[in-house]
Amino acid sequence: MDHTVSKELAQFLEASPSCFHAVENMKKSLLNENFVQLQENQKWHVQPGGRYFITRNGSSLIAFTVPEHEFQGMRIIASHGDSPTFKIKENPELETDSHYIRLNVERYGGMLCAPWFDRPLSVAGRVIVKDPDSGTFVSRLVNIDRDLVLIPNLAIHMNREANNGYKYNAQKDMLPLYGDLTAKGTFMKNAAEAAGVNEEDILGHDLFLYNREKASIWGASEEFISCGRLDDLQCAFASLKGFLAGDRQEYMAIHCVLDNEEVGSGTKQGAASTFLYDTLTRIHDCLGLTREDYLIHLANSLMISADNAHAVHPNHTDKADPSNRPYINGGIVIKFNANQKYCTDGVSAAMFRDICKTADVPVQTFVNRSDMAGGSTLGNISNTQVALNTVDIGLPQLAMHSPYETAGVKDTEYLIRAAREFFR
Repeated sequence: MDHTVSKELAQFLEASPSCFHAVENMKKSLLNENFVQLQENQKWHVQPGGRYFITRNGSSLIAFTVPEHEFQGMRIIASHGDSPTFKIKENPELETDSHYIRLNVERYGGMLCAPWFDRPLSVAGRVIVKDPDSGTFVSRLVNIDRDLVLIPNLAIHMNREANNGYKYNAQKDMLPLYGDLTAKGTFMKNAAEAAGVNEEDILGHDLFLYNREKASIWGASEEFISCGRLDDLQCAFASLKGFLAGDRQEYMAIHCVLDNEEVGSGTKQGAASTFLYDTLTRIHDCLGLTREDYLIHLANSLMISADNAHAVHPNHTDKADPSNRPYINGGIVIKFNANQKYCTDGVSAAMFRDICKTADVPVQTFVNRSDMAGGSTLGNISNTQVALNTVDIGLPQLAMHSPYETAGVKDTEYLIRAAREFFR
């Protein structure tokens, strides 16, 4: 089995310990392909035949190409770059009994808590400083690239009922151990050093825990890949690969990665924001097109909302729907929900199935059990700002929202092929 794509995915995941790093790594790939970066606070000069990208907040990105001739509509793949984790609070150091220093954290998103214990963890994100020359606020990436903290379990001897179920208290149970008393006062100094700035120059920060364990390709036939942040960087990675490999001549091609999906998307850089709408309408304005042209293009467009899906769990097969049962390495999953948590309908499902048939990519379906509430994703939220035919899809995985998730080595390639055909 060829693991070239899986090894590239692993490198991308390991190099993207936060959403800010994921966007920065995608920026590098786009710049290597001669894309031009645009700024929201500057005039745009968008030309037919051009290739461009724009970021917002350093954590969301939209890349697009404009056909050289008149185009019919848009082809969009939207995914998200954030994952459930723990955010470092302001004034993070907590002294315990004059012996330990812990970090004060809060939950970001709906994570599985138990897998965070007894793993090597570190801190990544960004700090904000003021540029002395321009007087502007600038972001500096932070990755303290070593095993820095750990959340130790309470011994079974002190909680005999631990294996019978335990309700974790985020303020008590989930605080990572940073050091002994000699570590006092050093956390922000370490963050500053990783960012290449002076500690006293830091005016703000967005820092998160991440799992330090490397990606693993495993299984009897090396058919599985495990790593942190597969949800949803696996889709973001595959979308970008397909976007860059596609022809992109008949439609405006758009690769969109949004932030804050795990906390509801209701931010200036999330799916509920105007980021996609602002970008699409601004492109049309720059090309001298009218609002009516934009609305016609929108009616002729299709968006793929790509966010990973639940595979049938080998130990809990009863949790899956009786007749819609996706499996790892079984192909791309189309997600359905009658109450529109997923916005797939008959039309968008048919369009996506046709794309996959042309690309020779297998397709599976996911629907929640009728007696179980499921999650949601960015497709239906984004449609409140940019209304167009949308299909919700994902790659099948196990242990979603764990700091070490599992997916299939074949499925990443399937989405790359489907995305390439979609953008062709």
